[in-house]
Amino acid sequence: MGSGKDKENRLLFTLFKDYILQCLAWTAGIGVAGLLLSYGIQWLIHRYVPNLYLTYRTLYLAMVMLVVWVFCMMWLTYRLLKRVMAYVDELQNAATLLFDKDVDYIRLSPELGEISVKINSLKQEAEKNERLARETEQRKNDLIMYLAHDLKTPLSSVIGYLNLLRDEPQISGELREKYVNISLDKAQRLEDLINEFFEITRFQLSGITLQYSRINLTRLLEQLAFEFAPMLRERGQTCQIEAPSDLMIDCDGEKMQRVFGNLLRNAWIYGYENTGIQIRAFSGEQQVTVEFSNRGDHLSKEKLDRIFDPFYRADAARGTSEGGAGLGLAIAKQIVELHGGSVFAESEGDRITFQVILPYIIGKS
Repeated sequence: MGSGKDKENRLLFTLFKDYILQCLAWTAGIGVAGLLLSYGIQWLIHRYVPNLYLTYRTLYLAMVMLVVWVFCMMWLTYRLLKRVMAYVDELQNAATLLFDKDVDYIRLSPELGEISVKINSLKQEAEKNERLARETEQRKNDLIMYLAHDLKTPLSSVIGYLNLLRDEPQISGELREKYVNISLDKAQRLEDLINEFFEITRFQLSGITLQYSRINLTRLLEQLAFEFAPMLRERGQTCQIEAPSDLMIDCDGEKMQRVFGNLLRNAWIYGYENTGIQIRAFSGEQQVTVEFSNRGDHLSKEKLDRIFDPFYRADAARGTSEGGAGLGLAIAKQIVELHGGSVFAESEGDRITFQVILPYIIGKS
């Protein structure tokens, strides 16, 4: 606390120190000059005007010196106030430049170096907050846009087929069943999208409590592969798991199942048909690594940098009927980070790999 306060008052201390030293120097100079002048006058009188007697000459000289000293002190005080006011004006001008986007760096006098650093830090912080506010506003607009687009498509289908069923009373039973099944599929698709929107919002909020338990990670991955087997067969895909049989980890099993399920679903959707998906899990001294690898379209660095952003789809040409709302990877990242881990993606040629790194032992809470 004391050192910070000393830094803040350093300029003020320097100004008054210079002022006091100048006052002392001028006072000493005027005193010395007065004594020399007194001795000089006395010598001249005794040498050239021996009969002249000036009774109060010392008092008169002292009064003159006092007047000179007062004017000097006033002049020094005026210089101090002028210097302070110049600094105040400089700081006022700097304050007007805080939100000027055309000014990258605010430069002040060398004496205001520390204040200049603080002002520029404040300017950078203000610009950062403004940028974050714009990004937040943009994300809100994106959310509205994606809600309108992704929810409208299945909802329009449901409304369309229900209108057909209402307007065509003589429709055949077979066609009626077909329309009902399509409407049900679209309604379920709509429910899945809404659940995804609620899910990403829930994981972005603070205060999520993880329910830790010790699980067999290999068994979890094998169970997911078994559940995805019918969908994989439709596209001629296979899933191979390479992991120790007894790979155990402390985590929230339900949420980590969501992570690996989202990654496997992503590989199923965006992987090439008639190719294999490889899942590798292995442990180090302090962490467990799980890799999902598949063959698919090469992802550029720009896409890799954004692939975990909410609502982002690496393949924009795919409609929501195939992919999700672009939230699966974002949700996976949120869950992994809640566990104190990290998730990465890389693309080499047509090989895309997602890597999840989790602490091997996590303290239960």
